Amino acid sequence: MTSPSTLLGPAPMEGRGVYNRSSTVQAAGLSPAVPLFERAARTVPLASAPETIVIADYGASEGRNSLVPMAVAIDCLRERVGRHRAISVVHTDVPGNDFNALFQVSDTDPDSYLRGDPATFASAVGRSFYQQILPSGDVTLGWSSWAVQWLSRMPAPIPDQVQIAYSHDPAARAAYSRQAAEDWQMFLVARGRELRPGGRLVVLTMALDDTGNFGYRPVLEAMYEALSGLADQGYVSADEMRRMAIPTVGRSRADLVAPFSENGRFADLSIERVDVFLSDDRIWCEFEHDRDATAFGARWAAFSRASVFPTLALGLDGGRDDPRAAAFIAKLEAATAARLAVAPERMVIPLGMIVLVKQPR
Repeated sequence: MTSPSTLLGPAPMEGRGVYNRSSTVQAAGLSPAVPLFERAARTVPLASAPETIVIADYGASEGRNSLVPMAVAIDCLRERVGRHRAISVVHTDVPGNDFNALFQVSDTDPDSYLRGDPATFASAVGRSFYQQILPSGDVTLGWSSWAVQWLSRMPAPIPDQVQIAYSHDPAARAAYSRQAAEDWQMFLVARGRELRPGGRLVVLTMALDDTGNFGYRPVLEAMYEALSGLADQGYVSADEMRRMAIPTVGRSRADLVAPFSENGRFADLSIERVDVFLSDDRIWCEFEHDRDATAFGARWAAFSRASVFPTLALGLDGGRDDPRAAAFIAKLEAATAARLAVAPERMVIPLGMIVLVKQPR
């Protein structure tokens, strides 16, 4: 039986471009972070030619939301080094990621950073970013969006929800808090090795707002109710439901800066900027325009299917290979959409972003 405890880094997606088609929420959240990445590309120290400039994209998923930040950074670098200097973009994600979709997008999308730039090269690494995955001192610019909220493993069952933020179980909450702190440090240590001296890393991730609110309450409650309904119908067993949880966390501003508290540095990294903000709910904006409650529910359910339902399906007795997996995901999507359509509500979407600099030893 495959369980979420075997995950290393961002969770497996459904594939076939599903995430690319249903990631408008993630795309909206990128807007404040992209200018920070642009500034990093304009100011980061560069090695002398002919050394290749390496940009690492940590947690790329199917690639759609990587196109804009990569293109912005490459345009800035081209202004500095000309059209012929080699630039390498390395997309990373877990081995189960749909890299076929990623390469198709980078090759054919009209917004691809590869179009018209024969000196820029794309590649991918299928390994968890909770370990070092690129050579030491190799990375000039790093980017990670909507990825480090995924824990390296599921630290404990969540007995009363699918997301730890809304659980009332103190043991589960403590386990998730410990794992979140450990994983953030592991991520930083690996990036501290991979970045060149002076290199920059921009991270965008799910966060907790100033009141400690993770957000997404309506969709998570609808999801849990839908899952409970499938258990009541006997479609999933009590044991299977007990294993189903989303191993993600929101980090507060204090959580993000905690490793740096002793002397302002951690793993040879220092903080250039850190912010927590509320992102726009694009799906709510669409509902305000069309007042279509059914479409509102369907859009949020599609977002959930693309981002987290494959992780929940790992709790089935047969894991991702369970013969019910596809039907389970479809049933969960339909039931979640129906519940959300009853009373549409704007989602609170807290995000954190941090810019890190590799300091010389």
